[in-house]
Amino acid sequence: QVQLVESGGGLVQPGGSLRLSCAASGSFFSLNTMGWYRQTPGKERELVAAITSDGSTNYADSVKDRFTISRDNAKNMVYLQMNSLKPEDTAVYYCNAEVTASRFRGARTYLYWGQGTQVAVSS
Repeated sequence: QVQLVESGGGLVQPGGSLRLSCAASGSFFSLNTMGWYRQTPGKERELVAAITSDGSTNYADSVKDRFTISRDNAKNMVYLQMNSLKPEDTAVYYCNAEVTASRFRGARTYLYWGQGTQVAVSS
């Protein structure tokens, strides 16, 4: 029903910047909270940043003041601007979206995940 496709990952030097994009497509009434998670081998997937439908944001302490999450509701996209990147930011980054299936009261809400995009920060 819903597909999330991430893009924008790559290799960057410490201190550099990347912007990740996530495009949502398919059948749904609305995108609610959207977020970015990341995961490295041997570690659990962790929340990096999230943004609600009205624009409220929250961030992991490790990325505050460096990363900015934003969304374009008209395009059904969410972005993660990553500045001042550090080697410890290296991970696979996943897009997540909470989706309401229809406009009707009591409609079900579903969680979707993208396939992930690799971010590597290294000299």
